[in-house]
Amino acid sequence: MTHTPISNIDRRSLLAGVAGAAGLGLMPQGASAMTQGEARLLIDRVMRDVHAIINSGASESRMIQRFEALFSDYGDVPIIARSALGPPARSASAAQLSAFTEAFRGYLARKYGRQFRRFIGASAEVVDARPLQSFWEVETTMTMRGEPPFEVLWHVSDRSGRNLFFNLIIAGVNVLAAERQEIGSMLERRGGNLDQMIQDLRHAG
Repeated sequence: MTHTPISNIDRRSLLAGVAGAAGLGLMPQGASAMTQGEARLLIDRVMRDVHAIINSGASESRMIQRFEALFSDYGDVPIIARSALGPPARSASAAQLSAFTEAFRGYLARKYGRQFRRFIGASAEVVDARPLQSFWEVETTMTMRGEPPFEVLWHVSDRSGRNLFFNLIIAGVNVLAAERQEIGSMLERRGGNLDQMIQDLRHAG
């Protein structure tokens, strides 16, 4: 497995839990009715709420609960989960996909929520939004204390009936592609037993 430089891991940790479908065969299809302004507004709200959680002074467990709720509010969780699971999603039953989606959402909230305190005081700004095929790419700039700004790209669509994000790229790192690799490794270590991996995922992170 290729190791991501530590600087990119730290940056990915800031927003990955609140994340792909693009390039992974699950990109929303068809024309989007979402406007540029709506795409920008969605990500502005996501970053506002992430900032509020990080700087709330809440306990770790409470922050993790709030991050998991944020995924459901702003992320296309079924698409994100199917993308992370990859090819095994095609042979999984509806019950397995539902169980994996729920377990994956909690796993991300725990995995990344525990790292967010280091990002207290970070700032974010929406720079632009541009159409890409059937979705919008929203460009934002993140600034950590004592570090130069770096780019975060959000992919957003309304193909699930709501304006939601389904992927993000932080400083060139496709976060969900990295998670897909991790989930694939977890499944391989369990001999391809999806039910066992789902059970273990409920306690991982």
